[in-house]
Amino acid sequence: MIIDAHSHYMPPAVAQNTAFFKVNWSDADRQLSLMDQYGIERAVLLYPTSDAHVHMGGWAELCNVYNQEIANVVKKHSSRFIGAGILPIDQPRLFIDELKRLEDLNLKVISLASSYDGTYLDNEMFFPVYEFARQRNMPIHVHPQIMNPIGEERVRDPLLSPVLEYVFDVSVCIGKLMMSEVFLKFSDLKFIFAHYGGVLPIVKERFDTTYKMLRGRNLVKDIQKTPGEYFKNLYFDISGSKSLASLLLALEMTDAAHILWGSDFPANQNFSFSIDMIERSSLSDAEKSYIFSENITNLLSFYNKIVVK
Repeated sequence: MIIDAHSHYMPPAVAQNTAFFKVNWSDADRQLSLMDQYGIERAVLLYPTSDAHVHMGGWAELCNVYNQEIANVVKKHSSRFIGAGILPIDQPRLFIDELKRLEDLNLKVISLASSYDGTYLDNEMFFPVYEFARQRNMPIHVHPQIMNPIGEERVRDPLLSPVLEYVFDVSVCIGKLMMSEVFLKFSDLKFIFAHYGGVLPIVKERFDTTYKMLRGRNLVKDIQKTPGEYFKNLYFDISGSKSLASLLLALEMTDAAHILWGSDFPANQNFSFSIDMIERSSLSDAEKSYIFSENITNLLSFYNKIVVK
């Protein structure tokens, strides 16, 4: 069995207010067809981050439309889709009300971007969100920010920005959450980071060795654990990757119990490559099962006790 932990659906009323997401991002029937073709039982629908709030009068109006429309799709296909809701980022005082609304709408995941106009998720304005999620065992999925990610003020390029800056923004987000002690304060909160956490699998060893060297000279604060000890307890989705080498790097950072299969539909519509990559790996059948379905099922069942066929 396979459950897709990273897919997207952009409601038409939102897509038409974006620069990029007007084409192919509102086709639930196409997604369901591919799910049937590749034996995918269910899929989590995440917000891809966009400029819609700019054209819809702010985040509150975007949330009002987006969260309701995602709830409608989930209700229509309740055995196939799991909904993730977004928050009115420009009005933190409304966070709790919107979180309660997500519950009323039967949305099971909180969908956040790695940053918002240069403000990362270590900002204290997000702490009430983390407390709410922790109390309910509600997972938080962190997607790359595509509007003004780190580095775009110096390099804005149609290829370099999505390939490098989007994923770097996720890695910086994780680093800032660690250094600000969010992972300590909310140690039982379930974070899922897209794209293997960006470059984190590549720099994990450098994080550990550099931290130890700087601690030895008292140039960095004591974060109570090595960075790698934090990373191994986070969750990461593969975001449609077909690279066995990337999976093996991630498995040096964490274990199969913390990696989730995700298609990144509709940006990626060829599911076979990433499925086959997991299948041909040297992982045990149990470990493959963790990645394909058990990890995301466990994360969601803590909260909503879903029953998967």
